[in-house]
Amino acid sequence: MGASFFRLTNSACRTGLAVFTAAAVVWPALTTGAVARGPDGIADVAEQVIDAVVNVSTKQSVDLRNGAMPQLPPGSPFEEFFEEFFKNRRGQNGQPGQNAPNGDSKSPIPRRVNSLGSGFIIDAAGLVVTNNHVIADADEVNVILNDGSTLKAEVVGRDQKTDLALLRVKPTKPLKAVKFGDSDKLRLGEWVIAIGNPFSLGGSVTAGIVSARNRDIQSGPYDNYIQTDAAINRGNSGGPLFNLNGEVIGVNTAIISPSGGSIGIGFAVPSKTVVPVIDQLREFKEVRRGWLGVRIQQVSDEIAESLSVKPARGALVAGIDEKGPAKPAGIEPGDVIVRFDGKDVKEMRDLPKIVADTPVGKDVEVVVVRKGKEEKMSVKLGRLEDEKQAALNNKQDATPDAKPVVKKALGLDLANLTDELRKKHNIKDKVKGVLITGVDANSPAAEKRLAPGMVIAEVQQQPVTNAAELQQRIEKLKKDGKKAAVLLVVTPDGDPSFVALSLQ
Repeated sequence: MGASFFRLTNSACRTGLAVFTAAAVVWPALTTGAVARGPDGIADVAEQVIDAVVNVSTKQSVDLRNGAMPQLPPGSPFEEFFEEFFKNRRGQNGQPGQNAPNGDSKSPIPRRVNSLGSGFIIDAAGLVVTNNHVIADADEVNVILNDGSTLKAEVVGRDQKTDLALLRVKPTKPLKAVKFGDSDKLRLGEWVIAIGNPFSLGGSVTAGIVSARNRDIQSGPYDNYIQTDAAINRGNSGGPLFNLNGEVIGVNTAIISPSGGSIGIGFAVPSKTVVPVIDQLREFKEVRRGWLGVRIQQVSDEIAESLSVKPARGALVAGIDEKGPAKPAGIEPGDVIVRFDGKDVKEMRDLPKIVADTPVGKDVEVVVVRKGKEEKMSVKLGRLEDEKQAALNNKQDATPDAKPVVKKALGLDLANLTDELRKKHNIKDKVKGVLITGVDANSPAAEKRLAPGMVIAEVQQQPVTNAAELQQRIEKLKKDGKKAAVLLVVTPDGDPSFVALSLQ
């Protein structure tokens, strides 16, 4: 069975816990060497911080009378319950199940669902950090302290992009709190301790090492997870990952597993990401991120060579929001952003994280590579939430009608855009360039997944308006000895991306 990503939830608490025992294993006799063991300080750290780790109990009232499974975000604590409930209700092969007499999907079955996750106290006055997916669908949230006492919690704020949430409780006495450490100082192989509430059995401590840093598991735009082999199971979501100084250096969030149990591949949001998010939730009850207003893509080796970016690095600007901060600053499609606010952009995914962490309204210096030379620009950063509004009314005049000339280049059939072709391929008015009407299945263009209906807007960062002009540009590049042509390709909806096609 292939491995898949699981959010760390603990819906097992409501169905009963299945306990598994290991089969007898015969180990070969050890003739030399010693048994590996962790550092002696683990027990001291666990004793020091255990009272700051809490259970996060959530409740949700649901009305299941319509017979359809509710739409839940990935990783919701209620996801497993609904899957099990509707399976029983539908039965096998769509037949009525044990909870659906006579197959009546209209039977009134109001239910109240409980689930558990983990969290930790960061302020003795009652501030608790957990994962957003632990409390995302809840009508009621309670925090259960290590001594068993329960406190009602309110949600101060949440952030879906980093899967973090901040809760507040009102204790009768100061609580035990923990502090954040610097996740940037973590080294591969360093010992870490995960504490949480797997399977709702109470506080549980596991230890392991840092397996990797800055992992991208495609869960969001700011992925930079710490990977650890410390056992993380359902119910650990929102729990802390400690270093041996008793500092929180991560929030346990996800695992890779074929079964939902730990196989030694767990992920935690690093404290470097957590701290600014929690600080903003604490102050504003929301996260205010910087916004540049560009669409970016990876700088491949082919594109780097064609754009004279040596070595290959940075984030390639594929498109500019007409109402965004990048436009008045002079940033253009084809620019490669290599430095932002004094921080190097080594690869594409570095830029969104750097921009998001930069204060809204700040004037920042941006270094781009344009036509092989570095240029410095000043940008007044906008706010990410303004992006959708800035995109409204962003329309350009339609391209004047042109003769339906058909040309061939790079394994592509090309045609001038006309009103008829726009209508046929549902191409928006703001999209300008040369239409792709056919693709040779054995050409480099097919390998790069170009398809009929896409539009070539630029060749080598120069706009093209008709098929004959595009063909001439390609021929000139070949004559000049270029190895590849960089095309700006736009989808019918207007989404741009750069593609490097070999001229060999």
